[in-house]
Amino acid sequence: MDRLRHVRDFYRLLDELESRLGGKRTLAECSGHLTWPRRGIYYFFEPGEVRCDSGQGARVVRIGTHALSTGSKSTFWQRLSQHRGQSRSGGGNHRGSIFRLLVGTALQHRREIAKVASWGLKPDTGAAALHLGLDRVEIRASEHVAECAVSRYIGEMPFLWIDIGDAPSPESDRAVLERNSIALLSNFSKKPELDPPSPGWLGKQCDRERVRRSGLWNNNHVDETYDPAFLETLQRYVRNTNQIQATYVLA
Repeated sequence: MDRLRHVRDFYRLLDELESRLGGKRTLAECSGHLTWPRRGIYYFFEPGEVRCDSGQGARVVRIGTHALSTGSKSTFWQRLSQHRGQSRSGGGNHRGSIFRLLVGTALQHRREIAKVASWGLKPDTGAAALHLGLDRVEIRASEHVAECAVSRYIGEMPFLWIDIGDAPSPESDRAVLERNSIALLSNFSKKPELDPPSPGWLGKQCDRERVRRSGLWNNNHVDETYDPAFLETLQRYVRNTNQIQATYVLA
């Protein structure tokens, strides 16, 4: 089966990437004081989520990048920090990170944290406050416990990354790798499923069908087809990652 072969090839490249980086990291142990690539792509894993068809080891649960709009100035760490949340308060802003939004929704549905009426409501706290007849301070206070729970959960998820410094564009190599990696690993409307999530995977409690059926904390590209040629691009960037490049985050 071609897809199974391609998934195996994909994970072989990530195994090589991990070796070249000197191991996975977690956002809980990272900060902006470390030296990060200006632009890149990341692959998150999740404790308890392992592969069962393509080999042994952890399975990827979230893929993402940034700066895909022409002229975008956002940096790789800025995007990672949006997912990580605030180091001082432990909170965060789920309206600035779809990853945080999805995880927070699932935690609430699994009743690990109390339901938050304003969660995912409106693009900013001001609009949410107006809609609910509250003020911003009340909205932030009501969301803080949930934001902290999300920060803790995402902070413990190991990840790998690739330094890809191409210009911001919807057709950048980062966009190609993100789109095709998601499409390859997604189980959305695919039979047979490959490396399905564990029975207790938190994502099964998410209110987004695309998350539940894909097995990924992604909402976009899960229903698309992939071009196997992307694996050649992935291999090229993995092979360009060396230990000297990777050790900068340990400084």
